[in-house]
Amino acid sequence: MEGLHFLQALFILALASSLAYASDPSPLQDFCVAISDPNDAVFVNGKVCKDAKLATADDFFFSGLNIGKITSNSVGSSVTPVNVAQSSGLNTLGISLARIDYAANGGLNPPHTHPRATEILVVLEGTLYVGFVTSNPDNRLIGKVLNKGDVFVFPVGLVHFQFNPRKSKAVAIAALSSQDPGVITIANAVFGSDPSINPDVLSKAFKLDKSIVKSLQSKF
Repeated sequence: MEGLHFLQALFILALASSLAYASDPSPLQDFCVAISDPNDAVFVNGKVCKDAKLATADDFFFSGLNIGKITSNSVGSSVTPVNVAQSSGLNTLGISLARIDYAANGGLNPPHTHPRATEILVVLEGTLYVGFVTSNPDNRLIGKVLNKGDVFVFPVGLVHFQFNPRKSKAVAIAALSSQDPGVITIANAVFGSDPSINPDVLSKAFKLDKSIVKSLQSKF
């Protein structure tokens, strides 16, 4: 009888443990505000699914990653994404892709984060200096120079960048562990928010004169 009670208790503990370790799925949007009226609701964590019987090869297809994008912009880089917005068959599959083109002599994919994805990057052409910064309080930079064929991983949510230090262009392909990884470019978010963040806040946070903060905000 005691053995039976022991097994029952063990089963209850195992069940409680499994429930304790359960968690909600990661959101695929920045936020989801709860509402009472279902008529005003929108579908979250992915997109509404097509009837599987109606799926075609084109739903799982994308063409064009062989074509380089123009990099004559302020940062000298261009990203061609292949996420659920470009290939609807990626819905619910938890993966996406991107091609990044970097101009010669300083092409930069500026410091940014992907709030919903880890990224793995492979260099197809040229040389890149890449890195990411660990979370507080260490804020340790982990960086490396990559050449053609080299691979580097950027952990989910951490600030990271890629920079082309050479006199020739560079090209990389990145795979990300979300159908919609999201991207937050640090400078754009901080100095280009709409509406603007109060300059007093940024002046104190970055230890800059308020006039410099206002000048930076005007550039975005």
